[in-house]
Amino acid sequence: MTNNDILKKLRVALKLRDDDIVKILSLVDFRISKSELGAFFRKEDHPKYMECGDQILRNFLNGLVIHLRGPMPKKDSNSKATKSPNFKKKPLENKSKPQKKSNN
Repeated sequence: MTNNDILKKLRVALKLRDDDIVKILSLVDFRISKSELGAFFRKEDHPKYMECGDQILRNFLNGLVIHLRGPMPKKDSNSKATKSPNFKKKPLENKSKPQKKSNN
């Protein structure tokens, strides 16, 4: 399955128009015109057919994540998840088996 096939299937499954795809790509600062985009959806034997490269598909998928989920929240340098003052490591316990006493 080619990148063009993947792009076509996502376009149909998500009911996206060319305008929508251009907007999704612009979310990740990737600019493309509708005519360039239309070349990806043509048949392979068409003279204006163009292969969808990995970079375009990758940017589309990254933009699609932003489009569907929203932008990633900014990470705060003082967030509790990164620095937890109450977190203390427990000392490792000796989990070796106790030795049996000999009956001499």
